[in-house]
Amino acid sequence: MDDDAPIRRVIRIAAEATGYRVEEAESVHEARVKAAFIQPNIVILDLGLPDGSGLDVLQSLRTWTSVPVLVLTAQADDAMIVSVLDAGADDYIVKPFSMPTLLARMRVALRHHASIETGESRRTIGPLSIDFAARVVTKNGEEVHLTSTEYDLLALLCKHAGRVLTHSFILNAIWGSSNEDPQIVRVFIRQLRAKIESNPTHPTLIRTEIGVGYRMEEG
Repeated sequence: MDDDAPIRRVIRIAAEATGYRVEEAESVHEARVKAAFIQPNIVILDLGLPDGSGLDVLQSLRTWTSVPVLVLTAQADDAMIVSVLDAGADDYIVKPFSMPTLLARMRVALRHHASIETGESRRTIGPLSIDFAARVVTKNGEEVHLTSTEYDLLALLCKHAGRVLTHSFILNAIWGSSNEDPQIVRVFIRQLRAKIESNPTHPTLIRTEIGVGYRMEEG
């Protein structure tokens, strides 16, 4: 969903070469109609459409589907990124971007969506293994002792691995309100890193997206 025909053409060629079937839309109206009719497995959405904002399309999609949505934007400011993620986008890509990057983000979003849909009971990310049913976390085979809140936060990040989670999203999911001080998230992230990272000062599992939130690395 993009009003820039050359960008749509490049995405179509690359995606179809990878095995995807592609449908295009160049306006808010066309995007809404086609999405409802086609029921896509993933949506790539530009914010700048000629008859409105891609954000309107995103909000409309989220009223009836949880399909992965990747947002393309020329605006790299933190406020815009936070707004699209809080509106339900699974990821964002700032223009200009490379096709290998876009295709990789698509694969991550689709894997994440599939894991949520199937309700996986266990997940392995690097040296970590998380048993969601037993609420047990191990690192290199050794159990990691976490508080209840630390576990809930880690489980949230792992279930959404590869996706940026905003401070607001985390606060709502763990503490039940986005009005809490974001500093509490930073404190618990620091505690988690001390327990699961090989080098907490240079984390490789929980990445900070400055001004936005956190992303758990995939696999």
